Amino acid sequence: MSAGRMRRVDEAVREVLSDAIAKDLQDPRVGFVTVTAVKTTPDLRRARVYVSVLGDEQVRAETLDGLRSAHGFLQGRVAAELSLKHTPMLTFEYDESIDRGMRISRLIDQGPGADG
Repeated sequence: MSAGRMRRVDEAVREVLSDAIAKDLQDPRVGFVTVTAVKTTPDLRRARVYVSVLGDEQVRAETLDGLRSAHGFLQGRVAAELSLKHTPMLTFEYDESIDRGMRISRLIDQGPGADG
């Protein structure tokens, strides 16, 4: 599958999951979640879903547990809304890039000589 098509598939899966998590997921463990990216394998068998979670470490862990337990429901939504050869098996991971970016921004703001 071409790189452009893979990007479109990843984005379509991300949109479906974002919508389903925000509007339809009833699990009280799942807090404020942003689906930041989806990386689907070329054979469409698996998709790694990266999420950002508002809250501390405990909230993050509870939210990831809730998402993992809802993966069947969420896969069903992907299958229902997208016409793909295979519906990918979803795995959820915390996206640390936002934390890294904030840490770098703080270091830049502190200026030279600060080693945080």
